[in-house]
Amino acid sequence: MSIQQENISKLVERRAKARLGGGEKRIEAQHQKGKYTARERIAMLLDEGSFEEYDMFVQHRCTNFGMDKQHFDGDGVVTGCGTIGGRLVYVFAQDFTVTGGSLSKTMSEKICKVMDMAVRNGAPCIGLNDSGGARIQEGIDALAGYAEIFERNILASGVIPQISGIFGPCAGGAVYSPALTDFTLMVKNTSYMFLTGPAVVKSVIGEEVTQEELGGASVHATKSGVAHFAADSEEEGIATIKALLSFLPQNNTEEAPRVPTNDPYNRVDDALNSIIPDNPNKPYDMYAVIGSIVDDGAFLEVHKGFAKNIIVGFAHMNGRSVGIVANQPSMLAGALDINASRKGARFVRFCDAFNIPIVTLVDVPGFLCGTHQEYGAIISNGAKLLYAYGEATVPKVTVTLRKSYGGAHIVMSCKQLRGDINYAWPSANIAVMGADGAVNVLYAKDMKAAETPDEAKAIFEAKKKEYEDLFSNPYQAAQKGYIDDVIEPRNTRFRVIRALEQLSAKKLDLPAKKHDNLPL
Repeated sequence: MSIQQENISKLVERRAKARLGGGEKRIEAQHQKGKYTARERIAMLLDEGSFEEYDMFVQHRCTNFGMDKQHFDGDGVVTGCGTIGGRLVYVFAQDFTVTGGSLSKTMSEKICKVMDMAVRNGAPCIGLNDSGGARIQEGIDALAGYAEIFERNILASGVIPQISGIFGPCAGGAVYSPALTDFTLMVKNTSYMFLTGPAVVKSVIGEEVTQEELGGASVHATKSGVAHFAADSEEEGIATIKALLSFLPQNNTEEAPRVPTNDPYNRVDDALNSIIPDNPNKPYDMYAVIGSIVDDGAFLEVHKGFAKNIIVGFAHMNGRSVGIVANQPSMLAGALDINASRKGARFVRFCDAFNIPIVTLVDVPGFLCGTHQEYGAIISNGAKLLYAYGEATVPKVTVTLRKSYGGAHIVMSCKQLRGDINYAWPSANIAVMGADGAVNVLYAKDMKAAETPDEAKAIFEAKKKEYEDLFSNPYQAAQKGYIDDVIEPRNTRFRVIRALEQLSAKKLDLPAKKHDNLPL
């Protein structure tokens, strides 16, 4: 065998060993936990044969606590680029089989390299997290490594889409990188996120809690809102990430790719003409409206289990990617609360950052009242949604279906927040408040002065009808130009698509500034 052939043979052997990470036994242990390895996850995520790996032979430089005797090529993370549906993406996947996927300085350098490449080349960056946290043996170097990653998350925000998949533990400082990215997906029963684990919680405040109860996927998908998606399996998680990417552009200078559809743009749905109940206090399901107007009824919901009184997610309309924001009358009557405001604001700002038009479906009676909401700062949280809509420069099409009252009317992409096209159904009520509340405020003295309860009731009913005739319809708003047109519900898909086509070349710039000061 020649020297050249011998060198090639050594390379092949070393690559094969590097691909085994921590070795066969640790791979088997990973499988026994119901988890895939870093390389298996990347293989599921990327188009077959497209993965180009970087830094396979990088090793840590730590000599503390006997670490100089433990070396693995790759040092616990697999990094590189590939394609998903033929589109370039950059990816890193932590390898739990190597020192528990703990972060070393060299691991952070590998991750930072692909993040920098993603920004330079204008492509999404996907991180698959499965790590025990900072590598304690490296001390401050590991913390510095985390900070380097966080800084890149911040600088890349709004420039390229960033997606985090949590496929195992993610604790301590490690949680902040996913929190800084655009979307976070968790896998039920095998992943968790928290700043301090159950043992520390018990020792500090005496509370006994399991990992799942403290930071499992279900907790973060329903209670905290940290997780945008909660998958039942790793396969489902990977499929969700791929589906999400299909709605997103490569970067902030591009638009999302158009998708062919056989769904006619001028399709009508007569069912929408009767979906609004005669009783204004009776709920209906907003998902039925969304499914009716989007291409093929396909809707990828974001934050499905969190703040269910508002619905956000992605769809296509005539092949164009759009962000949908809709009040849900069947949950808290569609009222906005703290969590719904946060959820909606974050989604609107993402869509605006990445040139995705926003379609808003309005049926909102107002903001949720009570001490819990006021003490929790509903004012500043509601202002986040207001700010997000007012700041957004992408095409904004708003359809008011039924109620649109008070401050909540303003917040939900009204004309004065630079809504481009604002439609209303004939069932729309656009006013400061509902008729009952308005009459009780405006005519309280008259009813109090009535000589009998029947007289007071008669005054109430007469004034209520007067108020309803004036405001319980969309026409006063239309007369003033606040509504561009009152449309037949069955034609909603066609009218929205035509509006989006009209707005496809929209150009609107914000005043020059260093950055805004969003009410956080």
